[in-house]
Amino acid sequence: MTGIDWAGLMQVGLHGLGMQPQDFWRLTPVELRIKLGAAASTAPLSRARLEDLARAFPDVKKGTEHG
Repeated sequence: MTGIDWAGLMQVGLHGLGMQPQDFWRLTPVELRIKLGAAASTAPLSRARLEDLARAFPDVKKGTEHG
């Protein structure tokens, strides 16, 4: 697991977004992601989508000839 780049996040929050330090530290991780534009990213994988993918790409047992 990688560490959090607090210096980078603070740089973006305080300088890029023009936030005051107390406002930056009051944000939840979700709120910070939204402020940084993460809301426009792809939604998490849903159970229905996972099932669609499992049907489209079923697990196949390989024989010894495939390693």
